[in-house]
Amino acid sequence: MTSYSAIKQAATQHPAVAPAPAPVPSVRLYVEREDRDDSWFVHVGHVTERGRWKTEPHVHPSYGQVIFVRHGRGVMNREGAQIPFEAPCALLLPPECVHGLDYELDADRWVVTIELSYLAQTNTRLPEFVQLWSQPRVIPLSYSEDGPTEFYDLIRRMEQETRSKMVGHAVGTEALLVSLMLMLVRGTRLDEINKDGATRHAIRLAERFRMLINQHYRQNLKLPDYAALMAVSATQLRSACLAATGLSPIKLIHARLIIEAKRNLIFSERSIEQIAYDLGFSDTAYFTRFFRKEVGQSPSQFRVASQAGAGKAA
Repeated sequence: MTSYSAIKQAATQHPAVAPAPAPVPSVRLYVEREDRDDSWFVHVGHVTERGRWKTEPHVHPSYGQVIFVRHGRGVMNREGAQIPFEAPCALLLPPECVHGLDYELDADRWVVTIELSYLAQTNTRLPEFVQLWSQPRVIPLSYSEDGPTEFYDLIRRMEQETRSKMVGHAVGTEALLVSLMLMLVRGTRLDEINKDGATRHAIRLAERFRMLINQHYRQNLKLPDYAALMAVSATQLRSACLAATGLSPIKLIHARLIIEAKRNLIFSERSIEQIAYDLGFSDTAYFTRFFRKEVGQSPSQFRVASQAGAGKAA
């Protein structure tokens, strides 16, 4: 097994030689303006458009967003896949996800922007919250007759609370955000998780593991290497991931590699061999087999399909 010091040395040295990430634009949101109070953690905005409104694929790494489409319809470009949506619905956009939005005429939407560290803290409340934010989603709000009205009411109350300077406004905002996320969970078909639930410790451990994967997925670290970095056993790490996400640590590592492979295939002109090497694969044929097993298409087939607007969703 690789020693902890060796892993730390590799992790320190790796960024200097790491290839550039796929060229996906990273945008600054209105909440990042310098004239704003930097103590915010949730922001609610209302947007109405007369005519068509479209954003090209981009990311915002420091924020998660929930967009309540009250009126209108359109298409979400989700990591290269075209996903139609129609009001009333919620669009859930995790940090780091590549997405573009194409709204049709006269869309009315409310945008809830959640700061990254606060979102991670809120997700510890419930294992299903971690699963909810594991990928971009279009969530219909028709699972109950009053669903759209209740969701709209929560967002309006949250807007008022975030603007309020009254005692306890932060606690009030948090309570409303948790209620909002609970409605989204109930409207989403999530993978089955451990029926006994997950402790907060397990959820935090799984979130730390996700963060380490994001830092080191190109290095081809093995599960014992990650466990050593986290000062836990591989068995403990596996149990925490299964309880908190419903997925094994290996599946989480593979999912991150597939996301980055898809981004490179869609947004760059690198060859399959270059992409495989950048992601830590020494053998292009093995990378192709790995990608086909996880996605159902070869890398070249996925690239052609996504360029034609028919790429498979993550």
